[in-house]
Amino acid sequence: MPWWGLLFATAVALEFTLTISIITATTNQTPGLNIITEYIMGILLPGKPIANVCFKTYGYMSMAQAVSFLNDFKLGHYMKIPPRSMFLVQLIGTILAGTINLLVADWLLGSIKNICVDDPHSDSPWTCPNDRVFFDMSVIWGLAGPKRIFGSLGNYSAINWFFLGGAIGPVIIWLLHRAFPKQTWIRLINLPVLLGATASMPPATALNYNSWIVVGTIFNFFIFRYRKQWWQRYNYVLSAALDAGVAFMAVLIVPFSCPTAKGIVVDGCPVN
Repeated sequence: MPWWGLLFATAVALEFTLTISIITATTNQTPGLNIITEYIMGILLPGKPIANVCFKTYGYMSMAQAVSFLNDFKLGHYMKIPPRSMFLVQLIGTILAGTINLLVADWLLGSIKNICVDDPHSDSPWTCPNDRVFFDMSVIWGLAGPKRIFGSLGNYSAINWFFLGGAIGPVIIWLLHRAFPKQTWIRLINLPVLLGATASMPPATALNYNSWIVVGTIFNFFIFRYRKQWWQRYNYVLSAALDAGVAFMAVLIVPFSCPTAKGIVVDGCPVN
C-alpha cells in the first residue's frame, strides 16, 4: 500500500468516527466500514490484495477501536473516573494487549501443526474462521476487484444505486416527520438499525428477522402507545432478558444440532 493510502485510511476513520459513534450511542448498533474501505481501495488499487487488507485494517479497525474507547470513556464518566486516568489505562492496555496478541499468534502459528487449515479431516481444532474471512475478502475486493463484480465488468452494477438510497432514506423520514408531526412513531424509524441488522445474514435466516420484526414492532408499539412509563423503566431489563433467553436456548439447542460441514459423521445425523 502506498504512503497516501495510510493517510487516506486515517482520514476515512476520522470522518466516520463521530457519525458512527452517534449511531452507537443512540441505538447500540455499530455499523462497520469494512465493506466501504475494501470497496474504495479495490477501485483505487485493483489487483493488490495486501494493500486492500492494509487499508481495511487502518480505516475500519481504527474507527472501531475509537468507538470502543469512547464507550470506555462514557462508562468512566458515569463512574466519575478522571479522563486522564482513563486515557492512561487505555494507552497502557493497548500496548500490552497488542504485544501479547502478537507474541501469542506467533507462538501458535509456529508450534501447532495444521493450524488454520480449512479441512474437516484435519487433526487440528484451530480452523481460524475470522482469518479465512480476511483472506476471502482480500481476494474478492483486492485481487478480483469491485469493478469485476459491482462495476462495468460485473453483473451487479445496479446494487450501487443502494448507496444513493441509503443517503436519501433518512431525508425522506425527516420530511415525513415534518409533514406529520403528530405521528410520533415516524421519528422512531431508524434506518441504520433496520439496514445494518442484515449484516448478520448469513448465518441468520429470514425466519430470524421475521420473528425479530414481529416481536419488536408489536411489543414496542403497545408499550410506547399505552404504557410509555414501562418502556422508560424496563427497557434495559427487557433487552437483557431477551439476550439471556437467546443464550440459554443456544446452550440447549447446540448439543442436539447436526454438523453442516461435508464428510463429518455423527451418530443420528445425515452425512453431507
